Amino acid sequence: MSPKKRQNDPGTPKKSKKEKRVELAVINTDLRDEAIQKGMRDAWQRKDSFSNGNVRLDCAPFPHCQITNFLQSESFVESLQTELLQLHFNSKSNDLYKFQQSDDLRERREHHISQIRSVIFGEFRLWLSEVLQVDLETTVDISCAKYEHTDVLLCHDDELEGRRVAFILYLVPPWEVKDGGTLDLFSTDEHCQPVSAVKSLLPRWNSLVFFEVSPVSFHQVAEVLAEGKCRLSLSGWFHGQSLPRPQRYMEPPVPRHTHVLRDESLIFEWVNEMYLDPCYQAQVQQEFEDSSEICLPNFLQEEKIRQVRSALQSSEIQWQRRCPPNKRCYGCADMQTVPSCVKECWELLSSEPFFILLSNLTGLGLHFLAQCDDESEHGKSETENGDGEVNDETENGYGNAHAGGSSSTTETSSADKKAKGPPTCVGELRRWAQGDYTLLHDSVKREYALDLQLHVGCAGWKAEFGGFTSYIAHDEDEELLTVYPEDNCLALVYRDKDTLKFIKHINNSSSANLSAQNTTAFYDFSFNYYE
Repeated sequence: MSPKKRQNDPGTPKKSKKEKRVELAVINTDLRDEAIQKGMRDAWQRKDSFSNGNVRLDCAPFPHCQITNFLQSESFVESLQTELLQLHFNSKSNDLYKFQQSDDLRERREHHISQIRSVIFGEFRLWLSEVLQVDLETTVDISCAKYEHTDVLLCHDDELEGRRVAFILYLVPPWEVKDGGTLDLFSTDEHCQPVSAVKSLLPRWNSLVFFEVSPVSFHQVAEVLAEGKCRLSLSGWFHGQSLPRPQRYMEPPVPRHTHVLRDESLIFEWVNEMYLDPCYQAQVQQEFEDSSEICLPNFLQEEKIRQVRSALQSSEIQWQRRCPPNKRCYGCADMQTVPSCVKECWELLSSEPFFILLSNLTGLGLHFLAQCDDESEHGKSETENGDGEVNDETENGYGNAHAGGSSSTTETSSADKKAKGPPTCVGELRRWAQGDYTLLHDSVKREYALDLQLHVGCAGWKAEFGGFTSYIAHDEDEELLTVYPEDNCLALVYRDKDTLKFIKHINNSSSANLSAQNTTAFYDFSFNYYE
């Protein structure tokens, strides 16, 4: 399609001659070359590669195109950058990203912003429609983003109803691979799930990248590592008919298990004796029932935590990568390869005595011996008999879960528990290093659970490093609770069906803290318990 025909297209708003001259002056002339248009169109249909002048098309891992020197006038680009940097930017941060973004630019009246908007909404949109053989609507989303040190946008596919083509125009200073901030493109498996980043596009001054939004268009903006550099870009989406999407892949559920049989001596050997005191357990339980969460510092005995801390840095442990990256990215220990003391700590958290201890600390019915008070929000174990005196059985170190044994209340509670099955748990030993995270996603089963985290090797950790667990309400951005990594601290959180959680991306600023401890990571035992 010739430039003249495109300008007269009935879907394009009429412009004055002056506006037309400005628009033609800023668009790279290669885009109006009919041979390049035909080569691009044929290659796009064949899902093949094409390169000519300032235009390069590749179809692996999914179709994308780079246009260098997108805008013809260098002075225009510099003036555009100046106008954009004067905009008001809002800091944005959630499970998926951390960066700064302007408001929508569709209504901005600044001269150069207005001109680039006219170019993208008009001639470039028509050029794309011709090359891709797709009808693109006149409505275009467009905003400006700033990525600075430690900012990131993690793996996602951009798919929302109506999005057809994504674009990014870079207005960056001289940029190198060591600066981070690359646009990483992911390969996918047979389930259309991302596997790994197989191509990285370096941001370049006055270059534009576009790609088709599809079920496999997984990409990310890698963390910006450079200090003092700003990765400035204009980005947005052209709208059109969405591509067909396959049925959503559901991961197989992780098997749960009931408690493992271990002698009660395990508790006495490992747990700080303070948490075995029935009176202190009652205080903890009251606090937990009031807030549904609690952190118990110095939970394991000092000698035991020292042994575990040292053993976790052993080269014997095999760490398997947990993925896919649009849901999670961290190391998970193969429990067949861990040293004996780590294995014993794992067994502690899975053991019957520990289920009883958790019942005492939280009031939840995680063992049939735990008596739940129907008036309690979570189910509360009795610590006193009818006369207000502590039963003799509580002196065994487990506290109130062994109180009473023949009352009708106990029989009823036990019958209820049997009706819905015995309490279960599932757990992981996780390794957290720079670049690790978990994301919110729709395939998580929403149910009541007690979350447990026991952090190891994270002394001096700061919130600015990331790595904290954030709890939010479903379909809301409001943060309900944050659990920060704290060495040898047991964090317990009771989560309902409408509460979701994620672990914030661990950024480059954490490296100095970890290096000071002669390590590159910290660890946690992560368990979920179900009544």
